[in-house]
Amino acid sequence: MGGGIPAVVLNSGVKIPLIGMGTGSAPVPDDLLISSFITAMEMGYRHFDTASVYGSEASLGQAIAQALQRGFIKSRDELFITSKLWCTDGHHDRVLPALKKTLGRLQLEYIDLYLIHWPMSMKPGEVKLDFSKEDILPMDFKAVWQAMEECHRLGLVKSIGVSNFSCKKLSQLLANAKIPPAVNQVEMNPAWHQKKLRDFCKKNGIHVSAWSPLGANGAPWGSLAVMENPVLKEIAAAKGKSIAQVALRWIHQQGVSVMVKSFNKERMKANLEIFDWEFSEEELQKISQIPQYRGFSGEIFVSLDGPFKSIEDLWDEAS
Repeated sequence: MGGGIPAVVLNSGVKIPLIGMGTGSAPVPDDLLISSFITAMEMGYRHFDTASVYGSEASLGQAIAQALQRGFIKSRDELFITSKLWCTDGHHDRVLPALKKTLGRLQLEYIDLYLIHWPMSMKPGEVKLDFSKEDILPMDFKAVWQAMEECHRLGLVKSIGVSNFSCKKLSQLLANAKIPPAVNQVEMNPAWHQKKLRDFCKKNGIHVSAWSPLGANGAPWGSLAVMENPVLKEIAAAKGKSIAQVALRWIHQQGVSVMVKSFNKERMKANLEIFDWEFSEEELQKISQIPQYRGFSGEIFVSLDGPFKSIEDLWDEAS
Protein backbone atom coordinates (compact mmCIF):
# COMPACT_ATOMS: atom_id res chain seq x y z
CA MET A 1 0.00 0.00 0.00
CA GLY A 2 1.45 3.38 -0.95
CA GLY A 3 0.76 6.87 0.20
CA GLY A 4 2.26 6.70 3.68
CA ILE A 5 -1.16 5.89 5.18
CA PRO A 6 -0.91 3.45 8.11
CA ALA A 7 -2.71 0.11 7.80
CA VAL A 8 -3.84 -2.63 10.19
CA VAL A 9 -4.22 -6.35 9.57
CA LEU A 10 -7.78 -7.68 9.58
CA ASN A 11 -8.75 -11.11 10.97
CA SER A 12 -8.64 -12.31 7.32
CA GLY A 13 -4.91 -11.56 7.20
CA VAL A 14 -5.50 -8.68 4.77
CA LYS A 15 -4.17 -5.15 5.46
CA ILE A 16 -6.69 -2.30 5.46
CA PRO A 17 -5.45 1.31 5.07
CA LEU A 18 -6.73 3.35 8.02
CA ILE A 19 -8.11 6.15 5.89
CA GLY A 20 -10.24 5.70 2.81
CA MET A 21 -12.21 7.84 0.40
CA GLY A 22 -15.97 7.39 0.61
CA THR A 23 -17.88 7.64 -2.65
CA GLY A 24 -21.50 7.77 -1.51
CA SER A 25 -22.71 11.27 -2.26
CA ALA A 26 -25.57 13.17 -3.80
CA PRO A 27 -25.56 12.71 -7.57
CA VAL A 28 -22.20 13.99 -8.84
CA PRO A 29 -21.42 13.97 -12.59
CA ASP A 30 -19.37 10.93 -13.59
CA ASP A 31 -16.50 12.99 -14.99
CA LEU A 32 -16.15 14.85 -11.68
CA LEU A 33 -16.18 11.57 -9.76
CA ILE A 34 -13.55 10.03 -12.04
CA SER A 35 -11.23 13.05 -11.85
CA SER A 36 -11.67 13.27 -8.04
CA PHE A 37 -10.76 9.60 -7.59
CA ILE A 38 -7.68 10.02 -9.81
CA THR A 39 -6.64 13.13 -7.84
CA ALA A 40 -7.09 11.15 -4.61
CA MET A 41 -4.83 8.37 -5.92
CA GLU A 42 -2.19 10.95 -6.87
CA MET A 43 -2.37 12.32 -3.32
CA GLY A 44 -1.80 8.86 -1.83
CA TYR A 45 -5.30 7.55 -1.14
CA ARG A 46 -5.34 3.79 -1.67
CA HIS A 47 -8.62 2.76 -0.03
CA PHE A 48 -11.89 3.55 -1.84
CA ASP A 49 -15.28 2.75 -0.36
CA THR A 50 -18.24 2.27 -2.68
CA ALA A 51 -21.54 0.33 -2.74
CA SER A 52 -23.98 -0.88 -5.37
CA VAL A 53 -26.58 1.63 -4.11
CA TYR A 54 -24.19 4.62 -4.41
CA GLY A 55 -24.06 4.45 -8.20
CA SER A 56 -20.32 5.23 -8.09
CA GLU A 57 -18.84 1.79 -8.85
CA ALA A 58 -18.53 2.35 -12.61
CA SER A 59 -16.85 5.76 -12.14
CA LEU A 60 -14.41 4.26 -9.65
CA GLY A 61 -13.68 1.44 -12.11
CA GLN A 62 -12.91 4.00 -14.84
CA ALA A 63 -10.64 5.94 -12.48
CA ILE A 64 -8.71 2.80 -11.50
CA ALA A 65 -8.25 1.83 -15.16
CA GLN A 66 -6.99 5.35 -16.01
CA ALA A 67 -4.67 5.53 -12.98
CA LEU A 68 -3.10 2.18 -13.94
CA GLN A 69 -2.76 3.32 -17.54
CA ARG A 70 -1.08 6.57 -16.50
CA GLY A 71 1.12 4.85 -13.96
CA PHE A 72 -0.03 6.65 -10.74
CA ILE A 73 -0.81 3.15 -9.55
CA LYS A 74 1.69 0.47 -10.48
CA SER A 75 -0.66 -2.48 -9.95
CA ARG A 76 -4.20 -3.27 -8.82
CA ASP A 77 -2.74 -4.80 -5.62
CA GLU A 78 -1.79 -1.33 -4.36
CA LEU A 79 -5.46 -0.50 -3.94
CA PHE A 80 -7.98 -1.55 -1.30
CA ILE A 81 -11.52 -1.51 -2.72
CA THR A 82 -14.62 -1.94 -0.56
CA SER A 83 -18.14 -2.38 -1.89
CA LYS A 84 -21.47 -3.36 -0.35
CA LEU A 85 -24.39 -5.68 -0.98
CA TRP A 86 -27.69 -3.78 -1.15
CA CYS A 87 -30.78 -5.06 0.70
CA THR A 88 -32.65 -6.12 -2.47
CA ASP A 89 -29.81 -8.60 -3.05
CA GLY A 90 -29.74 -9.70 0.60
CA HIS A 91 -30.93 -13.21 -0.27
CA HIS A 92 -28.78 -16.34 -0.47
CA ASP A 93 -29.07 -16.83 -4.24
CA ARG A 94 -28.64 -13.16 -5.13
CA VAL A 95 -25.34 -12.45 -3.33
CA LEU A 96 -22.92 -13.95 -5.88
CA PRO A 97 -24.72 -12.46 -8.92
CA ALA A 98 -24.76 -9.04 -7.17
CA LEU A 99 -21.03 -9.25 -6.47
CA LYS A 100 -20.34 -10.22 -10.09
CA LYS A 101 -22.25 -7.13 -11.27
CA THR A 102 -20.19 -4.99 -8.85
CA LEU A 103 -16.95 -6.51 -10.20
CA GLY A 104 -18.13 -5.84 -13.75
CA ARG A 105 -18.82 -2.17 -13.01
CA LEU A 106 -15.47 -1.82 -11.22
CA GLN A 107 -13.67 -3.70 -14.05
CA LEU A 108 -11.93 -5.79 -11.38
CA GLU A 109 -11.36 -9.51 -10.84
CA TYR A 110 -11.72 -9.21 -7.06
CA ILE A 111 -12.45 -6.64 -4.38
CA ASP A 112 -10.70 -6.40 -1.04
CA LEU A 113 -13.77 -6.11 1.17
CA TYR A 114 -17.46 -6.88 0.60
CA LEU A 115 -19.97 -5.77 3.23
CA ILE A 116 -23.63 -6.51 3.88
CA HIS A 117 -24.85 -2.89 3.74
CA TRP A 118 -27.72 -3.14 6.28
CA PRO A 119 -28.97 -5.97 8.52
CA MET A 120 -32.18 -6.49 6.53
CA SER A 121 -33.34 -7.74 3.16
CA MET A 122 -35.82 -6.24 0.73
CA LYS A 123 -38.01 -7.68 -1.99
CA PRO A 124 -35.72 -8.45 -4.93
CA GLY A 125 -35.73 -5.65 -7.46
CA GLU A 126 -33.92 -2.52 -8.52
CA VAL A 127 -30.99 -1.33 -6.40
CA LYS A 128 -32.18 2.09 -5.22
CA LEU A 129 -32.54 4.20 -2.09
CA ASP A 130 -36.18 5.17 -2.54
CA PHE A 131 -37.97 1.99 -1.51
CA SER A 132 -41.33 1.36 0.04
CA LYS A 133 -41.67 0.18 3.64
CA GLU A 134 -43.59 -2.86 2.38
CA ASP A 135 -40.40 -4.00 0.64
CA ILE A 136 -38.46 -4.43 3.91
CA LEU A 137 -37.98 -8.07 4.97
CA PRO A 138 -36.10 -9.84 7.76
CA MET A 139 -32.68 -11.06 6.64
CA ASP A 140 -31.78 -14.73 6.97
CA PHE A 141 -28.32 -13.97 8.37
CA LYS A 142 -27.20 -17.59 8.22
CA ALA A 143 -28.10 -18.09 4.54
CA VAL A 144 -26.85 -14.70 3.35
CA TRP A 145 -23.59 -15.05 5.28
CA GLN A 146 -23.02 -18.52 3.77
CA ALA A 147 -23.29 -16.90 0.33
CA MET A 148 -20.79 -14.19 1.42
CA GLU A 149 -18.43 -16.96 2.60
CA GLU A 150 -18.80 -18.64 -0.79
CA CYS A 151 -17.75 -15.37 -2.53
CA HIS A 152 -14.66 -15.40 -0.30
CA ARG A 153 -13.89 -19.05 -1.08
CA LEU A 154 -14.14 -18.30 -4.80
CA GLY A 155 -11.44 -15.62 -4.40
CA LEU A 156 -13.76 -12.83 -5.60
CA VAL A 157 -13.34 -11.00 -2.28
CA LYS A 158 -10.36 -10.97 0.08
CA SER A 159 -12.43 -10.16 3.19
CA ILE A 160 -16.12 -10.12 4.07
CA GLY A 161 -17.91 -8.03 6.65
CA VAL A 162 -20.98 -6.03 7.57
CA SER A 163 -22.15 -2.47 7.95
CA ASN A 164 -24.57 -0.96 10.49
CA PHE A 165 -24.80 -4.13 12.62
CA SER A 166 -25.49 -3.84 16.37
CA CYS A 167 -23.82 -6.10 18.99
CA LYS A 168 -26.92 -8.30 19.06
CA LYS A 169 -27.09 -8.69 15.28
CA LEU A 170 -23.35 -9.42 15.13
CA SER A 171 -23.86 -12.13 17.79
CA GLN A 172 -26.61 -13.71 15.67
CA LEU A 173 -24.32 -13.67 12.64
CA LEU A 174 -21.32 -15.04 14.57
CA ALA A 175 -23.41 -17.95 15.92
CA ASN A 176 -23.36 -19.62 12.48
CA ALA A 177 -20.37 -18.03 10.74
CA LYS A 178 -17.51 -20.22 9.55
CA ILE A 179 -15.61 -17.06 8.56
CA PRO A 180 -16.13 -14.23 11.08
CA PRO A 181 -16.83 -10.76 9.69
CA ALA A 182 -13.57 -8.86 9.25
CA VAL A 183 -15.15 -5.39 9.50
CA ASN A 184 -18.25 -3.64 10.85
CA GLN A 185 -18.60 -0.22 9.18
CA VAL A 186 -20.78 2.08 11.27
CA GLU A 187 -21.56 5.73 11.93
CA MET A 188 -18.92 7.05 14.32
CA ASN A 189 -17.54 10.48 15.20
CA PRO A 190 -16.72 12.53 18.31
CA ALA A 191 -20.48 13.12 18.81
CA TRP A 192 -21.30 9.41 18.43
CA HIS A 193 -18.56 7.29 20.04
CA GLN A 194 -20.06 3.79 19.63
CA LYS A 195 -18.07 2.69 22.70
CA LYS A 196 -20.16 -0.40 23.55
CA LEU A 197 -20.14 -1.61 19.93
CA ARG A 198 -16.39 -1.00 19.57
CA ASP A 199 -15.70 -2.96 22.75
CA PHE A 200 -17.81 -5.86 21.45
CA CYS A 201 -16.04 -5.81 18.07
CA LYS A 202 -12.61 -5.68 19.70
CA LYS A 203 -13.46 -8.69 21.85
CA ASN A 204 -14.54 -10.60 18.74
CA GLY A 205 -11.62 -9.56 16.52
CA ILE A 206 -13.80 -7.41 14.21
CA HIS A 207 -12.26 -4.19 12.90
CA VAL A 208 -14.47 -1.08 13.12
CA SER A 209 -14.59 1.37 10.25
CA ALA A 210 -16.27 4.79 10.59
CA TRP A 211 -18.65 6.46 8.18
CA SER A 212 -19.99 9.98 8.76
CA PRO A 213 -16.81 10.99 10.67
CA LEU A 214 -17.77 14.69 10.54
CA GLY A 215 -21.46 14.27 11.39
CA ALA A 216 -22.57 14.32 7.73
CA ASN A 217 -22.90 18.09 7.75
CA GLY A 218 -24.68 18.84 4.47
CA ALA A 219 -26.63 15.55 4.25
CA PRO A 220 -30.42 15.83 4.71
CA TRP A 221 -30.11 13.98 8.04
CA GLY A 222 -26.71 15.43 8.97
CA SER A 223 -25.98 17.84 11.80
CA LEU A 224 -23.44 20.34 13.10
CA ALA A 225 -22.86 18.18 16.20
CA VAL A 226 -19.21 17.72 15.14
CA MET A 227 -18.32 20.77 13.05
CA GLU A 228 -19.80 23.30 15.49
CA ASN A 229 -18.76 21.51 18.67
CA PRO A 230 -17.16 23.97 21.15
CA VAL A 231 -14.81 21.33 22.63
CA LEU A 232 -13.48 20.36 19.19
CA LYS A 233 -13.21 24.02 18.22
CA GLU A 234 -11.11 24.75 21.30
CA ILE A 235 -8.79 21.76 20.71
CA ALA A 236 -8.46 22.64 17.00
CA ALA A 237 -7.47 26.23 17.84
CA ALA A 238 -4.94 25.08 20.44
CA LYS A 239 -3.35 22.60 18.02
CA GLY A 240 -3.48 24.76 14.90
CA LYS A 241 -5.61 22.13 13.16
CA SER A 242 -9.04 22.20 11.53
CA ILE A 243 -12.08 20.80 13.34
CA ALA A 244 -12.30 18.10 10.64
CA GLN A 245 -8.68 17.06 11.30
CA VAL A 246 -9.38 16.89 15.05
CA ALA A 247 -12.43 14.67 14.46
CA LEU A 248 -10.56 12.37 12.05
CA ARG A 249 -7.51 12.12 14.32
CA TRP A 250 -9.73 11.22 17.28
CA ILE A 251 -11.27 8.34 15.31
CA HIS A 252 -7.80 7.23 14.18
CA GLN A 253 -6.56 7.26 17.78
CA GLN A 254 -9.34 4.82 18.68
CA GLY A 255 -7.83 2.28 16.25
CA VAL A 256 -10.73 2.72 13.84
CA SER A 257 -10.39 3.24 10.07
CA VAL A 258 -12.21 6.25 8.68
CA MET A 259 -13.99 6.99 5.42
CA VAL A 260 -13.64 10.63 4.39
CA LYS A 261 -15.69 12.24 1.66
CA SER A 262 -14.65 15.42 -0.04
CA PHE A 263 -14.17 16.40 -3.67
CA ASN A 264 -12.32 19.57 -2.66
CA LYS A 265 -8.57 19.19 -3.27
CA GLU A 266 -7.49 21.22 -0.22
CA ARG A 267 -9.74 19.23 2.11
CA MET A 268 -8.74 15.92 0.50
CA LYS A 269 -5.12 16.80 1.27
CA ALA A 270 -5.89 18.07 4.80
CA ASN A 271 -7.76 14.83 5.58
CA LEU A 272 -4.49 12.92 5.13
CA GLU A 273 -2.58 15.19 7.53
CA ILE A 274 -3.67 13.47 10.73
CA PHE A 275 -0.91 10.95 11.33
CA ASP A 276 2.05 12.90 12.73
CA TRP A 277 0.46 14.39 15.87
CA GLU A 278 -1.78 13.20 18.69
CA PHE A 279 -3.99 14.26 21.59
CA SER A 280 -2.99 14.57 25.20
CA GLU A 281 -4.86 12.56 27.85
CA GLU A 282 -6.58 15.77 28.90
CA GLU A 283 -7.82 16.44 25.36
CA LEU A 284 -9.07 12.86 25.01
CA GLN A 285 -10.87 13.27 28.34
CA LYS A 286 -12.61 16.42 27.06
CA ILE A 287 -13.71 14.64 23.87
CA SER A 288 -15.05 11.72 25.92
CA GLN A 289 -17.45 14.16 27.65
CA ILE A 290 -19.09 15.41 24.42
CA PRO A 291 -22.87 14.77 24.46
CA GLN A 292 -23.74 11.75 22.32
CA TYR A 293 -26.12 11.97 19.39
CA ARG A 294 -26.82 9.43 16.64
CA GLY A 295 -26.98 11.27 13.33
CA PHE A 296 -28.65 8.76 11.01
CA SER A 297 -31.70 7.42 12.87
CA GLY A 298 -32.48 4.64 10.42
CA GLU A 299 -36.14 5.67 10.53
CA ILE A 300 -36.49 4.78 6.82
CA PHE A 301 -35.97 1.10 7.76
CA VAL A 302 -38.60 1.08 10.53
CA SER A 303 -42.00 -0.38 9.62
CA LEU A 304 -44.79 -1.92 11.69
CA ASP A 305 -44.97 -4.79 9.21
CA GLY A 306 -41.21 -5.20 8.80
CA PRO A 307 -38.48 -6.79 10.96
CA PHE A 308 -37.86 -3.51 12.86
CA LYS A 309 -40.99 -2.06 14.47
CA SER A 310 -39.01 0.77 16.09
CA ILE A 311 -35.65 2.52 15.94
CA GLU A 312 -34.76 0.61 19.14
CA ASP A 313 -35.36 -2.68 17.27
CA LEU A 314 -33.03 -1.62 14.47
CA TRP A 315 -30.13 -0.67 16.74
CA ASP A 316 -30.95 -2.98 19.70
CA GLU A 317 -30.28 -0.07 21.99
CA ALA A 318 -32.55 -1.24 24.76
CA SER A 319 -30.97 -4.70 24.85
